[in-house]
Amino acid sequence: MSQEVPAQDTNTVDSESPVNHKRKGYLHWDDYFMATALLSAQRSKDPVTQVGACIVDSLNRIVSIGYNGFPRNCSDDEFPWSKSHFFLEDKKMYVVHAEANAILNNNGMGLTGTRLYTTLFPCNECAKLIIQAGISEVLFLSDKYAGKPKYVASKKMLDAAGVEYTRHLPRQKKIIIDFDNV
Repeated sequence: MSQEVPAQDTNTVDSESPVNHKRKGYLHWDDYFMATALLSAQRSKDPVTQVGACIVDSLNRIVSIGYNGFPRNCSDDEFPWSKSHFFLEDKKMYVVHAEANAILNNNGMGLTGTRLYTTLFPCNECAKLIIQAGISEVLFLSDKYAGKPKYVASKKMLDAAGVEYTRHLPRQKKIIIDFDNV
């Protein structure tokens, strides 16, 4: 006569059996990509505004990143990092925005149907590039300049072109990168 063995509770873990459960607290895709944009922003040498961008394809692969800075071969020490009433002394005349850099850094890959994660809502000039590149969705953290004409124009163009834009609300409020904890 066979003896009945009680069913085991699959939710408990025996200290001697291997753990077969995924880790809790891992990053959601959107938080991961926005964190990549935030990390990229740390490369910016702008003393006031650091912006980062990350472009992702439909398979959740990062295809490009960028941050705001001067064009290649334009010295960070020779061009101005401040705003000025004198056009040639104003950083806006020289800085390439993070979204534009991300689009330009894509190694020639088509960007149609991709998503762009950016730390700051794109201006009208970047919106033009986003539309022309075929990016279909923009996720942003801050829209602090929403009332300024170039951002109103940006939304008007993105709406007309059918590009979705959404403020990203992080699931995880803080991510700590500790090079000593590996």
